[in-house]
Amino acid sequence: MKKQKQRQFRTTFGVSFVLTAIGCFSSLAAAQNPELQQKVAEIKEASARNKQELAQYTWQEQVTISLKGEQKKQEHFQVRLGPDGKPQKTSLDPPADTTPKGGRLKQHVVEKKKEEYKEYADQIKSLVQQYVPPERELLEQAYQQGNIMLGPEAGAPGQYRLVISNYIKKGDNMTLIFDKDHKALFGITIASYLDDPKDAVNVSVQFSAIPGGPNHVSQQTIDGVSKQLNIVMQNSNYQHL
Repeated sequence: MKKQKQRQFRTTFGVSFVLTAIGCFSSLAAAQNPELQQKVAEIKEASARNKQELAQYTWQEQVTISLKGEQKKQEHFQVRLGPDGKPQKTSLDPPADTTPKGGRLKQHVVEKKKEEYKEYADQIKSLVQQYVPPERELLEQAYQQGNIMLGPEAGAPGQYRLVISNYIKKGDNMTLIFDKDHKALFGITIASYLDDPKDAVNVSVQFSAIPGGPNHVSQQTIDGVSKQLNIVMQNSNYQHL
């Protein structure tokens, strides 16, 4: 019995040592890759600079929400970044019509369903805000942990691709396409989830440049897979404050 416990201990210790060694080796390999280090530094610097410059602008945002392929709602906002760097939105739409439609029971069912999907949509939008734009500190953390690798060619001259895993949540994946000639992000794709990995959220982000100004998100397409909820957010009419 004593020998069996000793063997179990040696096996457990050996496995733990190997896993630790692999983790350390991965981090060390990342740290010793000067090309990767340079590209991560470029994106960190561009993201921080861009966020700072965007704080000097206000813009309009159109949000279109569709459920199972059918458009359910469209909203319009005036947006600017607050002191915490998060978007502050003011509605540009007239007050919604709150006149009751149908009987009390039907109205209750409709309102409950609307509230359920509104809560789900808000959860998704809150999740995506943690990824877009990429935060300098989180990029550095991912790099130090060996969770960033060079991806395949981006497909256009002057662009490269970084693939990041475990950025916000365990098992998530984010791909950044960076245009080194313009020193700006060109696109982002994200595969993440809400509380459960089965509740998948997929995101595609496109960027454009303000003439004479910083880069900005021109469109986000967000898919809440489990409820077949699609959100398209389009930004335009950027004005310097």
